[in-house]
Amino acid sequence: MLSDFKKFVLRGNVVDLAVAVVVGVAFTAMITAFVADLVTPLIAAIFGKPNFADLTFTVHHSTFKYGSFLNALLSFLIVATVVFFAVVLPLTHLMRRLNVLPTEEPEPETRECPECLSDIPVAARRCAFCTSEVAQAA
Repeated sequence: MLSDFKKFVLRGNVVDLAVAVVVGVAFTAMITAFVADLVTPLIAAIFGKPNFADLTFTVHHSTFKYGSFLNALLSFLIVATVVFFAVVLPLTHLMRRLNVLPTEEPEPETRECPECLSDIPVAARRCAFCTSEVAQAA
């Protein structure tokens, strides 16, 4: 049983996953600090209020604290925006420049039968499902 555990732990997937989690946690801390220390004060300087936690409304003596939800929602949107523009876009451009990512879509292997709407091979002249003749693909 101990040798099976050793094989499991030393398998490539587990080590890769562990490294990804550690790097992900460090990356999360970096992005969170960037947003909290630079982006949120910038928004506070523009709009005047960096924290909405005190916003509430009351209905029949029940208090709804929607401000903390607004804080969480805005934090998510800000983090997602920063990650997209500061990480995803530059890496995508870099990977395209290094020819790591394909620049065009691959040709589809199937097409739709005009009669029964089933997926048939592009080169087919007759549908295998409804047996109707189909025109050659362009």
